[in-house]
Amino acid sequence: MARPIEFDRPKAVNRALVLFWRQGYQATSLADLLAALGIGRSSFYAAFTDKQSLFIECLDLFAARTVQLLQRARTEMPPVDALQSFFERNFIGARGAGAVRGHWGCMLVNTVLEMSGVDDELAARASDHLTEMQCIFQACLQDAGATPARAEELAAMLMLFNEGIRVSSRRRLPDAQHLQPLATTFRLIRSAIA
Repeated sequence: MARPIEFDRPKAVNRALVLFWRQGYQATSLADLLAALGIGRSSFYAAFTDKQSLFIECLDLFAARTVQLLQRARTEMPPVDALQSFFERNFIGARGAGAVRGHWGCMLVNTVLEMSGVDDELAARASDHLTEMQCIFQACLQDAGATPARAEELAAMLMLFNEGIRVSSRRRLPDAQHLQPLATTFRLIRSAIA
């Protein structure tokens, strides 16, 4: 009879997510994962099958949490304000422990950059999650009064901005260098909808 797994799986997945987000897939070794999760090799394989399976679980969890942040903002404020707040609160103006994470960029964008041409399956999975985010952007813009065609166009522009600002955040620039282009982007979005 197999011994039961003796660790808190959700906490372990969260630790792995942070490690993959900070270091990337390729730079995170099995030894790194075992140390971060505080488990042995056999427990790791019994719980997660392999590094790639764990990474996919973490990537999907990161995407789900990101969608939840945006959906929560949509319930608290008007649609375009929710989009702007999503960027300001969660990626640019974070303080404390979140400020460090803000310099890690976005796990989805990082994965596309790191894995394109290396592991196209992982890159495509991250890209699919980004497409889902773009669809949410589009829905917000339609809720704000944009025609479907204009909402699609603006959502595509906003996703390009999203990807760029996530890469730029890894440069550790002062917040002001991100906040001004963010304000300009949303001023243009508001005028395009009006």
